[in-house]
Amino acid sequence: MSEITANSTTKASNAASRRRNSVPIGLLVLGGLRIIAILLLLLFALFPIIWVVSASLNPGGSMSSQTLIPQNVDSLGELFTNYNNLFNDPQVPFWRWVGNSLLISSISSTLIVLIAAVSAYAFSRFRFRFRRNLLLGIFLVQVFPNTLAMVAIYLMLLQLGKYIPALGLNTYGGLIMIYLGGGMALNIWLMKGFFDTVPREIDESAMVDGATSTQIYWLLIFPLVRPILAVVGLLAFAGTLNDFLLARVLITDRQNWTLMVGLYSFVEGQFSDQWGGVRSGRIVCGAACSNPVPVFAALYR
Repeated sequence: MSEITANSTTKASNAASRRRNSVPIGLLVLGGLRIIAILLLLLFALFPIIWVVSASLNPGGSMSSQTLIPQNVDSLGELFTNYNNLFNDPQVPFWRWVGNSLLISSISSTLIVLIAAVSAYAFSRFRFRFRRNLLLGIFLVQVFPNTLAMVAIYLMLLQLGKYIPALGLNTYGGLIMIYLGGGMALNIWLMKGFFDTVPREIDESAMVDGATSTQIYWLLIFPLVRPILAVVGLLAFAGTLNDFLLARVLITDRQNWTLMVGLYSFVEGQFSDQWGGVRSGRIVCGAACSNPVPVFAALYR
């Protein structure tokens, strides 16, 4: 009798364990659909990158005849024809353009972060006359795009260059100054919202201990707002790096061109479109200009 009871108990426990280990068919189907959806989204996101890489390896340089897998390629050197032309053509100072873009973007993003952070701290912590009006004025300035003031910016730099040559046309200083003016409004509002989340008790306790406003900002507040500094710096760096219109209008010397303007020269001719050179330049630019990203990521953490 005891053996029968033990066997039935064992069978019942085995059946219960099988029920626990079995997965309903509905959950399996739902999991499969999720995996398929994720794969489709990955394919949708990665396809442009794959196509750009394929275009950079297409020796023909034409978009109309391009295939995903380059055709009529007999050797490895022919496969990298666009890269060889990009690096070895004396008429294409590619690395000079990359250096110009990195220099302008690094200086612009650093100054934007520093100036916007100080301004946002003042608007967040201090109460002064016309404070609200200034904030609204900064917001209204951001409503109008830079292209609307393109002619005015050009004439302003043309006249300013007569008195301060370093800030005139065809100078890095003039272009950086315009980038600073265009990147202040939105970033000040963005930083001010983050500064408002920092408790004021930190400032008050530091003032009780005899700290000045400058000491409070640099020693206490500045380390606490590093995430927003990293975000603004990364956005400003990417925005100035990818800008084409302002750099094309304000920089006229070929040696002083930024990378976006230089790559445009591959396709600006009526019968000399070289899309392979543009794509290969973008790939090299993405690899060369990704160095500041770990810095901003470290600040964010």
